[in-house]
Amino acid sequence: SRPVGMEVHIVSLQSKAVTIAIKSFLVNLAEAVIIVVVVLLLFMGLRSGLIIGAILFITIMGTFILMDMKDVTLQRISLGALIIALGMLVDNAIVVTDGMRMKIAQGKDGLSAAREVVGQTGIPLLGATIVAVTAFASIGTSPDSTGEYCGTLFWVILFSLMLSWVTAVTCTPLLCNTFLKGKPRADGVAGEEKDPYGGKFYQIYRFFLSGCIRHHWITIGVVAACFFGALMGFGSVKQSFFPDSTRPQFYVDFWFPEGASIDETSRQMARVEEKLKTMDGVEHLTTQIGGGSPRFLLTYTPENPYYSFARVLIDVDDYKRIAGMKDEIRDNLKALLPQAMIQVRQFVNGSSTGGKIQLRIYGPDQSVLRRLAAKAEDIMLDDPATEYVRNEARNMVKVLRPQMADVQARQAGIDRPALARAIESAVEGTRTGVYREEDELLSIIARLPETERVDLDNLGAIPVWSPAAGKMISADQVVTGFATVFEDPYIWRRNRAKMITMHSDPLTGLPSELFARIKPKIEKALNVDVGAVLGKNFGPDEDPFKKLEAGTLTVHYQDSWPLKGMPGYSMAWGGDAENSAKASASLGAAIPIFFGLMVLIILFLFNSIKKTLVIWLTVPLAIIGVTVGLLALNQPFGFMALLGLLSLTGMLIKNAVVLIDEIDTQLAGGKPGFEAIVDSGVSRLIPVSMAASTTILGMLPLLQDAFFIGMAVTIMFGLGFATLLTLIVVPVLYAIFFRVESEV
Repeated sequence: SRPVGMEVHIVSLQSKAVTIAIKSFLVNLAEAVIIVVVVLLLFMGLRSGLIIGAILFITIMGTFILMDMKDVTLQRISLGALIIALGMLVDNAIVVTDGMRMKIAQGKDGLSAAREVVGQTGIPLLGATIVAVTAFASIGTSPDSTGEYCGTLFWVILFSLMLSWVTAVTCTPLLCNTFLKGKPRADGVAGEEKDPYGGKFYQIYRFFLSGCIRHHWITIGVVAACFFGALMGFGSVKQSFFPDSTRPQFYVDFWFPEGASIDETSRQMARVEEKLKTMDGVEHLTTQIGGGSPRFLLTYTPENPYYSFARVLIDVDDYKRIAGMKDEIRDNLKALLPQAMIQVRQFVNGSSTGGKIQLRIYGPDQSVLRRLAAKAEDIMLDDPATEYVRNEARNMVKVLRPQMADVQARQAGIDRPALARAIESAVEGTRTGVYREEDELLSIIARLPETERVDLDNLGAIPVWSPAAGKMISADQVVTGFATVFEDPYIWRRNRAKMITMHSDPLTGLPSELFARIKPKIEKALNVDVGAVLGKNFGPDEDPFKKLEAGTLTVHYQDSWPLKGMPGYSMAWGGDAENSAKASASLGAAIPIFFGLMVLIILFLFNSIKKTLVIWLTVPLAIIGVTVGLLALNQPFGFMALLGLLSLTGMLIKNAVVLIDEIDTQLAGGKPGFEAIVDSGVSRLIPVSMAASTTILGMLPLLQDAFFIGMAVTIMFGLGFATLLTLIVVPVLYAIFFRVESEV
């Protein structure tokens, strides 16, 4: 039933893209699993490493089953969550395996070792696991589009981590009892009584930790200096929202002057296609004229229908070519079509809107809105790093407006609506009937022949029905002429308020850097009432815009900025700034709730405010490694890096819980305070270090992924630095809070 002459071609074969992405992520997952297992084999021995590797395999397979039951599909976020959770999945198994290994080495049988280790660590590990899951809960409950996009991250973390605890207290003791055997002693009893922590590595750590506890104020001073230095350095970290996609496809938008016909747009795009076909790496072109295609990708936003708009989707053989092709395409096409605004755009990993930087100006008078928008546009264009500046009101277009001769029109009985209907019928046509063809209804349109419609000199000859004369008369009998005037082609409203939206993008650098430069200048030019936003009055010698530009005055995202001396007029920032602010606000509303829940869990575990404070005081130390990592690898702090920072909270608390639980156990066994703290640190050195190492090394495959690299860097460096500090700071803080006397 396809019409003759119509050909069908593929624009975007999403199944192929999904298959490639899933295979790539499964390779990353396999690499991460192999890395984790190899690390375990190297540092925990063959049998212990194989046991933990088997538990890891069981946990991952069980997670897939739970994902299927919850209808969590395999996609970028869910598979990335598995890699993020991978290092944490072995934490519980490492603690149990290492504990049983040490007990068996000290001479206990496997069953007694299992009872003792699981009995001691089972509940603390459960609490620490719930804390780690809760750190991601704010993502799963976020109601905005970003939460919808990243929501499966929470479910995968929930399934995998809780399952890892179940396998740690069930399968792990079983395998350890079966395969871990102590060396027989001379008296024939299984096991070998020796000090399992007598190695040189343990002795070095014991000596260093003892010195830090004895000189605890110096230790705290050094750590505090590093922390405040990291806070200052974090101000130099670039800000971003979501990175560009690695999809081997991008698109070019063409905005011709408003008023251009769709036929003219089509003719110009034929020239563009011929030019693009000659470029290396271009495999396929798809041209859309008069608007964008329906949404074929979650992060693709269709454009509204405009006769003067066109879009070309360009498929390339390798996404790495796109960065180099963008400048070449922009320069070549600008030379080819100087009358058009040409915008080369990549797909993004995350919610998609128009320009990266958007400005909305509200007010009742369209001419005033245009004047204010022109001021903002000039400031945007003055910045050499700005491109693709446009506004949604577009340029004003010429129209022919009939000048009614009121006296003659009244005599003929013709009013303005009647004249308008006559002109519309002659030029655009009037529906006079319907033609039915099977299940389709085709409108029958009556209008003048094309030669008469396009002849502007004959507009006066358009027939108009005169009720007074009882016949058709020519339009020039009731009009004095046709004036050429300019009018707005589009009038936009948001929440019923008239507005103009400005769009711009950075030519180089990050959107946040450009936004920081132009924001105070535009607000000053539009005379934004900063005092009204902040709820304070500025003196005559105070310039809030200078303070904003210098960074000494902070104004968070606002839905509306009133303009001074212009009641009814206001402005608001959109684009990445708005999306980031809304996502952060959504998380900010949930984070206090879940952080409060995490605090309650720690209080429930230890029934001690002091121990809870010791644990939570170590959490901010992660910022030291995060700052170093982001600055060293030149990565911006975006939304995914923020999620990485949240996940660090759960990881660090888990490490601290395990360490403090061991201190309590040692004290309950009758050891002196100082000796109990040091011995606990030594006994938890391998489990904590191995848990951190497997998490860090398991992140290595994500460094190749543009979407997860910010999160990977945040977790790797943050956890690496914080784990080293946790093994020192937690025992030192415990000694300070509980006034444990140092041994001389």
